[in-house]
Amino acid sequence: MHFSLEQLTAFVAVFEKGSFSEAAAKLGKHRTTIGQVITNLEDQLAIELFERIGRSTKPTEQGQLLYRYAKQTIEQASSFDKMALSLSFGQLEHITVAYCSFIPNEAIVRIRLRLFKAFPNMKVNFIIRNKEQIKQGLNDDTIQVALVNVDTRTAMTSFDCSVIAHPSFAIYAANSSELHSYSQSRLFNKLKTSKQLILSSYIEDGLGEKITLSPDFEVIEDLSLLMNLVQQNVGWALLPRVNVAQITDLLDISELKVDEIKSHFRFAISLWLPHSKQMLDIKKHITEVINDFIYDHDLDRPR
Repeated sequence: MHFSLEQLTAFVAVFEKGSFSEAAAKLGKHRTTIGQVITNLEDQLAIELFERIGRSTKPTEQGQLLYRYAKQTIEQASSFDKMALSLSFGQLEHITVAYCSFIPNEAIVRIRLRLFKAFPNMKVNFIIRNKEQIKQGLNDDTIQVALVNVDTRTAMTSFDCSVIAHPSFAIYAANSSELHSYSQSRLFNKLKTSKQLILSSYIEDGLGEKITLSPDFEVIEDLSLLMNLVQQNVGWALLPRVNVAQITDLLDISELKVDEIKSHFRFAISLWLPHSKQMLDIKKHITEVINDFIYDHDLDRPR
């Protein structure tokens, strides 16, 4: 049985939009054209993919089962197309690297120095973006490389996704904070009633529910500002330990130990980039830089 990418693309669009009209608008086609494509696919499969309810559609049980396979096929075809196209091009003249705001500046500097050494003629732009903005940028080719924090992964992407590090996070408060006077057994309850400072990118990237402990919280966009506010005893915060390790002599803050939290939080850093020949060496260099950086600043590593 043979299916066209046009059929699978139409099926996925209708499934995700819940409407033939919206799917047609997304694909730049007429509604009747999309309807005919879906009808032809249903005839080939000898099953019904959607229940037509007025102007809306609802996937049948068979449609729900087939959606993931159709989505993966489309993404794999897109990856094939990008890789094949890249084989006819030489070295990239410029790239844009996007990263989430908690990635330490020193790590970004190391990446730039490594890329300058490996590709001296390539221009490299760095921008801070949240995960959704990065996905969009990779899809429209305004971003070529991305470093993001990931909580879950999916195979249904048209770009290369690799988890390259798992930096640890810990709870910090100013050394002058009364929180340090509480025993480890009582501290957890106190944290839940004390002001918490949260980096906005954690919330934007879907980690808000996992790291928000206190209902009394404030959202800060800049990590340096957040750490300064913690130092000024405005509130406590969950911070990347590698960031604190870089400037531990300059910050008047220290880690809080809590009985209910037996080990440090760890969130994965993932490297996202297109499937292309030109990106293979870039991926190798950035992966090595991040791994070396995390190792150099791992506070749990024996010294």
